[in-house]
Amino acid sequence: MNDKGEITGGSMYRVEIIAKLFGVTVRRIQQLTQEGVLPTTETPEGRRYDLVPTIQKYVQYLSDKAYGKNRSEKELELREQKLQADIALKESQGELHQIKTKIAAGTYVDIDDVKRDYSNFFTVFKRFALSLPGKISNEVIGYVGPTEARRIEKDLQGEILRQLGAFVVAGVTELPQKNASKK
Repeated sequence: MNDKGEITGGSMYRVEIIAKLFGVTVRRIQQLTQEGVLPTTETPEGRRYDLVPTIQKYVQYLSDKAYGKNRSEKELELREQKLQADIALKESQGELHQIKTKIAAGTYVDIDDVKRDYSNFFTVFKRFALSLPGKISNEVIGYVGPTEARRIEKDLQGEILRQLGAFVVAGVTELPQKNASKK
């Protein structure tokens, strides 16, 4: 017996012998070793299985498996990761459904349509704003002379152009050019 209370036989065997003894494939023994179920010992001939502790661990593994206790740390971790992935998938599917519903309801608008509408609006607004000085000068011509009316019209025209220019400069953002090579 060792200091852990385990019986040690001192008999070291290769994986093929252990697989034949347990009636499983070599690959299954390797899997159980990777999962930490079966211990190996490094010997001058390579990795070997100490017969008595290997049998004890395998019997304990089968017993735990039979009673539903076989939940290795790796298995629990993988189950937790799967649950997290399932939760994330369900959340993203819910978000996608909400977006599709909003698109179908007309909540979202095509960007190109919005750009076209804004462009049309500001074109009409610019024409309207630039027509105001002429209309105002026609109204004030009865109160001031033609020279003064023309000066008021030019001043208003200049101010409107400055304001429209400032408005355009403030509203310009860098947009990726679709056909930069077709200039």
